[in-house]
Amino acid sequence: MSTITIARGGRQGSPAELRTGTFVGEVWGDPVLPATGGWLVNNVHFAPGGRTNWHTHGVGQVLIVTAGEGFVFDEHGNGGRIGVGDVVHIPGETQHWHGATSSAFMTHTAISVGGHDWGREVTADEYRQAHDQEFGA
Repeated sequence: MSTITIARGGRQGSPAELRTGTFVGEVWGDPVLPATGGWLVNNVHFAPGGRTNWHTHGVGQVLIVTAGEGFVFDEHGNGGRIGVGDVVHIPGETQHWHGATSSAFMTHTAISVGGHDWGREVTADEYRQAHDQEFGA
């Protein structure tokens, strides 16, 4: 039997936690909806320079940027700078990373469907290339 799950809806605090192991820099995860039927919803707060490791999602991921600015790139260099109000769809099994610029914080809501597979860290050179490409440094 199916059931409806109602998450916090802003009525109570959440247990935001510092994320390590699969992120570079200071990144906080704020669970909005517990893992439910393959769905996972988190608000993710990135300090400047903070970013995910390379990773994939079984079905896909949607990012909704709610504050600041950052990047999202796949393994082929597709993507770019993202900012407040941007909605990003990342297809399933697409190797990608996302995070804040070096000079701004970024917060996004991440809606992930299907399992995920974490890979290696995004190197300083890979991050710098993304930053240089977008800001002409």
